[in-house]
Parts: sequence; structure tokens; C-alpha cells
Amino acid sequence: MPDAAFSPIGYLATPFRDRFGIPRQPRLAPHARGQLRLLRPYDREEAVRGLEAFSHVWLSFVFHRTAGRWSPTVRPPRLGGNERVGVFASRSPFRPNPLGLSLVELLSIDTRDGVLLTFGGVDLLDGTPVLDIKPYIAFIESEPAARGGFVTAPPPLRTVWFTARAASQASRHEERWPDLTALLREVLAQDPRPAYADDPLRRYGFRLYDLEIKWRCTATQVIVEEVRGPLVDGGR
Repeated sequence: MPDAAFSPIGYLATPFRDRFGIPRQPRLAPHARGQLRLLRPYDREEAVRGLEAFSHVWLSFVFHRTAGRWSPTVRPPRLGGNERVGVFASRSPFRPNPLGLSLVELLSIDTRDGVLLTFGGVDLLDGTPVLDIKPYIAFIESEPAARGGFVTAPPPLRTVWFTARAASQASRHEERWPDLTALLREVLAQDPRPAYADDPLRRYGFRLYDLEIKWRCTATQVIVEEVRGPLVDGGR
């Protein structure tokens, strides 16, 4: 069989500029929205005819930041980052073929100028190449009795608290990103730190939209200290 070649049908725009901070699974952060504008020749209204009848869809995508790098074993965060399992027993992006599958909520379809799809609960990096869209069919694809291996339940959630400065900054930035505070709470409540990180004084940062988020973590809380952006805060 010859090597297969695929072309993206579009590139997903999301709030996540860094891999650090992205929810580890789809739909854990419902306010994480993404938009996909289909490329030619796929940007035709008839190509999405009937899709509005489905509430959720599968996105087939490429792990474009890890393409060409793979390992036969990986360290899943759920196992503390120390225990190894086979790459095919994980959802690691470091795969022989860097393909991923994500289940997202379909929020809207706009066909006034090509095709623009809006999704909720995305867990993908901004600029992710999307190869295909397929509707989710619950009675076929939901199996309540299925075993989850080492992933037995959603991650435990932490309380997220904003300092007065961070709350004020977030409020100003919500003029552009109305769901910013809700999204930050959803992302940080899952504690995106590496499993081995336990220093309560260490300050972490990641980019969300065009913002730089600074935060630290205690035994029970995530404390947001800065929500800094170039337009409102002058980069300070």
C-alpha cells in the first residue's frame, strides 16, 4: 500500500496558543470555543447539509507540533508522569502517525460566506489542521459498560481564585472575550501542571487568546495573579 497523503479541510482557530494549559480531553472546558472555516473546494453549503441535526461531531486532526516525533511508550499525566504505557494505550500526541480524534459540541453553522463552523469544548491548539468531520451518533458510539483503563473518572477539580488585580484585568479583557473568566476557571480547575509539580511558590504561565496568564497552585487552590494583554495593559 502506498503512503497516504491528506489535505486539511481547514485550520481550527482556538484560544489556546500553547500546549501547556489545553484541557487534556475534549468537553472538559465547555467555554473553550473553536471556529473552523472550510477551505476550497470544501467550503460549499451542500457539504454540510444536514449537519445541523447533530449536536456533537468528531474532528479528525493532525498533531502538527509533534509530527515526525514518536515513542513506543509514553508517560500519561493520569499515572503521575512516571509510569510508562504503550503509545497505543494512550492518547499521547507522540504517535507514529500524528492523528487525533476529538469529540466537540457543534454550536453553529454559518454558510453566508463559505462555511464557518463553531464548536464548544475544544481541546486543540490554535491552528490545528482538521482533516475530516463526522457526526457523533450516541446509540452506536456510547458504551456505558466500556472499561476506561487507567482513566476511570474526570480529573479532580480545584477551586480557582482571582487576585483583585487579576479579576480587574480579566473584567477589562472580557470586552473582547466575554467568556474569559469562565474559561479560565474551567481550564485552571483541572490543574494543567505536570503531575510531578508540587511547589506552591512556583509561578506558571500560559497564553490564552493574546493574553498571558500568570498563576500558581496551592494544595487546594489555583490562584490567578495576572491576566495580561497587549491592548489593555500595554504589555506590562
